[in-house]
Amino acid sequence: MKSNFVLFGGVFILLGILLGAFGAHSLKDHMSFEEIQSIKTGVQYQIYHGLALMLIGFNVDKIKKNAIICCGFILGTLLFSGSIYLLSLDVFMAINLGFLWPITPIGGSILIASWVLFVVRASEIKN
Repeated sequence: MKSNFVLFGGVFILLGILLGAFGAHSLKDHMSFEEIQSIKTGVQYQIYHGLALMLIGFNVDKIKKNAIICCGFILGTLLFSGSIYLLSLDVFMAINLGFLWPITPIGGSILIASWVLFVVRASEIKN
């Protein structure tokens, strides 16, 4: 087991649940439907990648290049979900963060590349 990956996964899931609850209950009267949907998307991806980090962390001996994959999941999630949160909340916070829009596809691309590497490495696992 690689405890750092499991820890990051747990933190991602915990924060995703907290952000999801905060968005659903505290922000619904202050934000548009589209902004709430964007936050939900960020939360979903954050939780999915938290689960993936935990899965890899508990099976670290079976997957080659697991550190690269997990670092990609961590960085990609921070960029993808984090930029979605900031872009969705910029009006609520009265700060124009529109310049951050390129970060979301960069984070998404890192996540896709990490999943491709995961699939390649997982296909090499021998029973």
